[in-house]
Amino acid sequence: MAQLNFELTTPERIAVKKEVDQVTLPTQEGEISVLAGHVPLVAVLVPGIITLASGKDEEYLAVSGGFIEVQPGSKVIVLADTAERAEELDLEKVEEARRRAQKLLADQRGVDDVSAAAMMAELNRELARLKLIHKGRSRRKPSSAS
Repeated sequence: MAQLNFELTTPERIAVKKEVDQVTLPTQEGEISVLAGHVPLVAVLVPGIITLASGKDEEYLAVSGGFIEVQPGSKVIVLADTAERAEELDLEKVEEARRRAQKLLADQRGVDDVSAAAMMAELNRELARLKLIHKGRSRRKPSSAS
């Protein structure tokens, strides 16, 4: 199977640079999956989970937004505001950040649209981080013999 050259960069680091079989990305239009040979594309990345698939292995990253470019020659470049793996996150800290974001959103009386959108984006980021933590934990559970 042909592979994609995938690169995910944040302002702080190159988070991932590897060949993968498939990448699934959260966009404004919904989740998209990209395989080798995909048509060129530019899209807005929204808070959510990126899934990288290579054979039977999958790797997940929580992202908070940015841009996606699918280039000819099976290259995918993601410029993300943040990108985190499950093992980089602390469940208690993420839960607390989610609660703060929800409280700010609930108490938004008199807040302008730009501030409300920023609060919603922060809440979506924390929800994506929580989803990643739970996804990581479910993959680590030992399977029970039946």
